[in-house]
Amino acid sequence: MDPRPAHKELSGKIRVAKSAIAQGKIVLVEPLSIICDAAELGYETQYLPIILGELLDIATPEHYVGTRPPQKSYEKMISGKDLIAFKVVYERLKSIIYLKYTVVDGVFYLVSLHEDR
Repeated sequence: MDPRPAHKELSGKIRVAKSAIAQGKIVLVEPLSIICDAAELGYETQYLPIILGELLDIATPEHYVGTRPPQKSYEKMISGKDLIAFKVVYERLKSIIYLKYTVVDGVFYLVSLHEDR
């Protein structure tokens, strides 16, 4: 058996993230970094909920690129929480996008969203 996160757990992490985003419960862990990455990708941050929703519509457990078991966050607001990372081809931005996040108590915490480096 593969170490966690298993396929079923990742599917659940995607579903919970989509729900939080749909409810507008989004926190940027490092806002300046997210804003700079948005500018590099050519979108305005007001469209972030739409972009996140579309990325998570594309993401499947097979797109998971995080560690097994997941890396724990060291950021104060989400310290010790599992970080979930995906890499997906995103046609809207004509890029391979790296997305890393966690969801805590129904709130989506965005850690990274940038072109794959």
